[in-house]
Amino acid sequence: MLRRKLIATTALFATFMVASVLRAQTTAPQRAVAATDQKAAPAPRHDISGTWDPGNNGIQPLGPRNMPEDGKPEHQVPYTPLGLEVLNTHKPSNGVRSVLPGETNDPVVYCDPQGMPREDLYELRTTQILQTPLNVYILYEFGRIWRVVWTDGREVPKDPEPRWFGYSIGKWEDDYTFVVETSGIDERTWVDRAGRPHSADLRVEEKFHRVDRDTLELTVTINDPKMYTKPWVALDKLAFKRQPPNFDVREMICSPSEFAEYNKIIGNPASGKGTQ
Repeated sequence: MLRRKLIATTALFATFMVASVLRAQTTAPQRAVAATDQKAAPAPRHDISGTWDPGNNGIQPLGPRNMPEDGKPEHQVPYTPLGLEVLNTHKPSNGVRSVLPGETNDPVVYCDPQGMPREDLYELRTTQILQTPLNVYILYEFGRIWRVVWTDGREVPKDPEPRWFGYSIGKWEDDYTFVVETSGIDERTWVDRAGRPHSADLRVEEKFHRVDRDTLELTVTINDPKMYTKPWVALDKLAFKRQPPNFDVREMICSPSEFAEYNKIIGNPASGKGTQ
């Protein structure tokens, strides 16, 4: 009985995959033609609200899209001696410095919040942005997290309390570019999945630029003089596409019980733990 169920499930999955490939082959050219036939509508002024999706470019498993930790010299960030020292205490489960699953000390693996700027630099999925006269709310699919960006003219706090996602203020640089500065970020977080470090002095700049009605670009710059000799760009104009108002955003939530089960079945055996 079990074997028949497995065979039936496998056949169903194979049928689904073939159908998906055929559908993609037939619909992709149609979308391309439609995109070239009509020019995108202009962007509204002072408005980045909506539901936005970066596609697979937002996953960033090796670190930020523009500066992944892949061993290439051009992707080496400018560490200070202290930055390198702290980096070497971090044990990511991906990238050129990756360790076995049961040996990682990535705080997100234990369901700690990603914090900033990592919420932009790992598993950046469908993002909803809401605007009010006083602030901008940014809602993330991964972790079901929301942030508040103040737009009421206040200054960056001189000595903000440490928070997982810091303290953010925003202003319009021009009619179509919204700039957010975030400080006061909890030092327990990592900058990205590659384990790059930061100190309490970290400042993160996000630039949301609305190219047209249906396209939003995000640029993220890291500035932490204790860990890096100069600012560096983690994301450079990562493109999001606007989704319809009735788009249903799925859940992506870290579950401690599921993580424990993963370690029991996969992580610990793969790391040679619990096998004695």
